[in-house]
Amino acid sequence: MKLIVGLGNPGLRYSNTRHNVGFMVVKALAKKSGRGFKKEPDTLALASTVEIGTNRLILALPLTYMNLCGNCVKALLKKHKIAVKDLLVVCDDIDLELGRIKIRAQGSAAGHNGLKSIIAALSTDEFARLRVGISRPQQRHEVADFVLSGFSSKEKPVLKNILARAVDCAQSWVLGSITETMNIFNKTRCENE
Repeated sequence: MKLIVGLGNPGLRYSNTRHNVGFMVVKALAKKSGRGFKKEPDTLALASTVEIGTNRLILALPLTYMNLCGNCVKALLKKHKIAVKDLLVVCDDIDLELGRIKIRAQGSAAGHNGLKSIIAALSTDEFARLRVGISRPQQRHEVADFVLSGFSSKEKPVLKNILARAVDCAQSWVLGSITETMNIFNKTRCENE
């Protein structure tokens, strides 16, 4: 069994913000599988069990704020007896332009508070992560406000396409190897088609 966790902040206030793009990808993956989410006892998460090919997996959305999501991820792994190598975390990335995704087998948090929390809770950075580009604000001091802002009408068509591409990437990770998936999805930018 595998676990895909989308990162974001709970509540309607944050639902369509840049920082919640991880939630958006995992919700789109659940919708494609025809499944909804329900509260997962003892984990502080909403979860959905789906099948991709012959693979059974859990999709999860932490109910904690971003900087506290590590304990939720740890609880999900423990409850379902899933190895860290079978974890994929989906999150936003301000260092990637909107329209780009990047999947890696492991790595640092690169300043992302959600990834920092997960690395601290698991005592390892050796889990896959799918970063979805949201671009960077013009002024450095505007980062907090920027990630909690919505997408412009001009950006929404690109967002729609990149969410679909991120879903395809997550499915590729489930069905194949991380190396194959990196070779397919890390090279190209998704434009508004």
